[in-house]
Amino acid sequence: MKRRRHDLIKQIIREEIIETQEALAAALCARHVHVTQATISRDIKELLLIKVPAGGGHYRYAVAPQEGQRFSEARMRRVFKDNVQSCDFSENIVVVRTAPGAAGTVASALDASAWSEVIGTIAGDDHIFVLIRPKEAAADIVARIQKLMH
Repeated sequence: MKRRRHDLIKQIIREEIIETQEALAAALCARHVHVTQATISRDIKELLLIKVPAGGGHYRYAVAPQEGQRFSEARMRRVFKDNVQSCDFSENIVVVRTAPGAAGTVASALDASAWSEVIGTIAGDDHIFVLIRPKEAAADIVARIQKLMH
């Protein structure tokens, strides 16, 4: 459902001028997808949507030009510094603890990273499981995450 909603949000902001979260929620509702303001806010953060000039002093939501590309080192540092609280590992699973609601954003950054040891992530609200291969690389991944946090 979340992936479908995210795809729909990207489609909506490409096709319509959406200036506010309320307008985005209304556009989703018109397509039979009912969401709360908190969900919209989280989706905007996870999709890394930006505001661009729409003319007449107005701004609209847009997909960032680098969406779909790898996160830059600076962006990774900012996302991790702002959102990651701690991390630890056992065997080949790294557990990352984030601020409430931020796990999806951090997991997206990890999924988009060029870290070949990261097989994939599973994000909840404030925790992420990161699957690592080989298991000996888990300590190195934790060290990289901790470096990005500071």
